[in-house]
Amino acid sequence: MAWTLILMRHGKSSYPPGVADHERPLAPRGRREAGLAGDWLRDTQPAIDAVRCSDSVRTRETLAATGLTAPVHYEPSIYEASARALIELIQLCDDKVRTLLLIGHSPGIPWTAWELAANRDSAAATDLSRKFPTSALAVLEFERPWAQADPGTGELTRFHVPR
Repeated sequence: MAWTLILMRHGKSSYPPGVADHERPLAPRGRREAGLAGDWLRDTQPAIDAVRCSDSVRTRETLAATGLTAPVHYEPSIYEASARALIELIQLCDDKVRTLLLIGHSPGIPWTAWELAANRDSAAATDLSRKFPTSALAVLEFERPWAQADPGTGELTRFHVPR
């Protein structure tokens, strides 16, 4: 039995003057690419059972633009989380959730994908290591329950940049 983790970096954001980082909205390009990411997820991945999303404006708007309808829990701790903190959050997920989407920020999201991947010499890992741009998605498969999703235990099966 496999568990699927999808790590997504938020879409391209805008930088309006006087707006705090946490409150920055998506740029038009970010909305478009997040929509493409949602299309790709529906076309290529198992149905998403649950979403954990940073509570920042740009991550919320990214999720909305994907058009995904899975149950969502907004996690303030994702905003500036380290890979270790994100892995701990993943490990707390209910095992009934077979496919989990986590939407967050750089550097936490790319570092988490890299830390969890056992196959760091794969083409997907090479692409991920070069750059994890906005709206990019890393898909990892685990042959163990979430509580045992430790560093180096997942197989990075896909790395996709919607453009």
